[in-house]
Amino acid sequence: MIKLPDIRQKFTDIKEQVERKVFHPYLLKYIDMPVIDEDKLLILVSIMDRLELSYNELKNYATTTMLIQIALDTHEHISNATVDEINRQLTVLAGDYYSGLYYKLLAESEDIQMIKELSKGVKEVNEHKVSIYQKEIDNIENLMTSIKKIESSLLVKFSACFKVDLWNEFITNLFFFKRLLQEKTLFMETGSSIMFESMKDLIIPNKNLSIKNLSDKQHRDLLGICDRYLDSSKQFLLNGISQLPYLNDMLEARITSIINEHQPFANTLVEEG
Repeated sequence: MIKLPDIRQKFTDIKEQVERKVFHPYLLKYIDMPVIDEDKLLILVSIMDRLELSYNELKNYATTTMLIQIALDTHEHISNATVDEINRQLTVLAGDYYSGLYYKLLAESEDIQMIKELSKGVKEVNEHKVSIYQKEIDNIENLMTSIKKIESSLLVKFSACFKVDLWNEFITNLFFFKRLLQEKTLFMETGSSIMFESMKDLIIPNKNLSIKNLSDKQHRDLLGICDRYLDSSKQFLLNGISQLPYLNDMLEARITSIINEHQPFANTLVEEG
């Protein structure tokens, strides 16, 4: 009897396969190491683990979806104005290279429906990125909706292919929560963040005011807005984790770890005081 690998082994094997495809030695001489979002990979593997798929099918779907996610993440780094032109061009090419690998693998699988759904996800992600970078958003709620779409559209379209929509709202809140944590940490440590920059433009009348020159009150106000959305998503995740179908121990532990990373800014001030 052939023993199938457990969830940890599947996750490790597929992660290594993705790494072999994206860690191109020439590109790595000139651009930053591509970031593989291990939490998104774990979600993909967990969703498919209980479906009627062969292990090879599971590997192919997870690898191709992660390649397009990495391509999207790589292209997002291009907006950094401090990057020199050669590095910028190579980063564009790297993102295109990962996209090409994705389309090649999916075309080989001949899964037309998956290609269509993931293409819709890519389109949705890019539309919301443009809205943020072009400052087309007119209120905080719409900004947060765009962040949600950027972080989860690809996975939501993926789950739609397998008709496991019960995951969708949880996935959306989990990766929204995680992105908010990242943006908050970036803002507190460096004074800069694309999300906080957008929030500043929406709530502070003085458009000429640099985000690095905010008053203490303005700084706290922005963090307070972020914390309200973090608190709301955290509550949703705590309530929803028990309702996820086929939740495995590895995924449950990782979700719990992410949830526990959130410490409201007001509590931080009390502790430091």
